[in-house]
Amino acid sequence: MQVDYRIEALSAEQFPEFLAYLNAHLAENGGPETGYFQPQPRGQAEFPPERAAAFERGLSIALGQTGWRRAWLARSTADRAILGHVDLRAYPLPHAEHRAQLGMGVHASARRQGLGQALIAHAHDWARQQEGLEWIDLQVLSSNPSAQRLYLRMGFVICGERADLFRIDGQRLGELSMSLRLRPHGD
Repeated sequence: MQVDYRIEALSAEQFPEFLAYLNAHLAENGGPETGYFQPQPRGQAEFPPERAAAFERGLSIALGQTGWRRAWLARSTADRAILGHVDLRAYPLPHAEHRAQLGMGVHASARRQGLGQALIAHAHDWARQQEGLEWIDLQVLSSNPSAQRLYLRMGFVICGERADLFRIDGQRLGELSMSLRLRPHGD
């Protein structure tokens, strides 16, 4: 069954609900159905408070300024439940204002129905309209082939891999770096 949704910008007023969604999403990390999608142990199902505060603060910071962030929610048209999210944020290195980092997640009930593609396409369209942004980067655990396939379908290319970067719950997990150029060089 196809899920019906609407994509909308995340506002500061919606942040507590979004944080509850994120924490529920993180509870699935490392599980038998999903595997690892975040570099943290099974059972650590809380978005760290300092990261949550930076995320929320970033929503009101102007693009191009240190710490900016924009996020969008996919909400069910039936009950307005959050089905997924995508966010773009400032690159954490100096002199990298032309790049943004992507993060995303899709609720288990809405996976494999095109929602991930729609969320990435929405963030991509927004980023292409922003003067000065030229690249979107992301990191994905090398043990997450579903996410890798999605990103490749959306035009991201693999830039490198750091094998055995994390050791979590007795497992060795690597990380792939992927990038997407927003417009041809020189535009």
